[in-house]
Amino acid sequence: MLKLSLPLRLQLSLVIVVGAALLKHYAWYCLGVYGAIALLWAWLLRVPIRRLGGLLGTELIFLSLLALPLGWERASFLLVRSLICLVTMNSFLLTLPPHSFGIALKGLPVPAPLKENLLLAGQYMEILLSEVTRMQRSAQLRGLNGTAAWLRYASAAMIGALYLRSLDRAERVYAAMVTRGYNGQLPIDSTLRPKERFAILAAWAIAACVTLTSYRI
Repeated sequence: MLKLSLPLRLQLSLVIVVGAALLKHYAWYCLGVYGAIALLWAWLLRVPIRRLGGLLGTELIFLSLLALPLGWERASFLLVRSLICLVTMNSFLLTLPPHSFGIALKGLPVPAPLKENLLLAGQYMEILLSEVTRMQRSAQLRGLNGTAAWLRYASAAMIGALYLRSLDRAERVYAAMVTRGYNGQLPIDSTLRPKERFAILAAWAIAACVTLTSYRI
């Protein structure tokens, strides 16, 4: 895995996502540049290919349902651009060490309340994924099998239980955080070094050049 600090990795990922999102429609050449950068980023972070592919497949199915009514030409560009953004952010999230989302957020130049909401959302997502894994393992140990229709019905029936379990555990985690002195501030210091700041400025400059070029083609 590339030896970069967590705030730097998050900000570089955001540079790629924001640059690709601001591209002019149908600027395929510039989109191809961002696609190559996103693949290089995934390779540098040593992302597990199978986990990345599984996430992308699920996310693209949902996005295709929203984009296809816009027409094939427009939908194809939006889907490819969304794929590049998803590859970038999923690469960051899949290589993020457990319980280190707050460290990555610390370096973002955004208001503290927004950081707090993002931190709590990230903690809840970790809890939700943990509960999903536990319920899947429990179902396997109990020999839950059958036809595909039955498995879909059982999965839908467990959504309510999953929500209640994850919500109850999230409340207990938050209460434990408050008991240990959490007051909305992240108790960590994660300032960027001068070299990392230069790397971010260089990345923003490259992204700005590629994005502005798309409006001149």
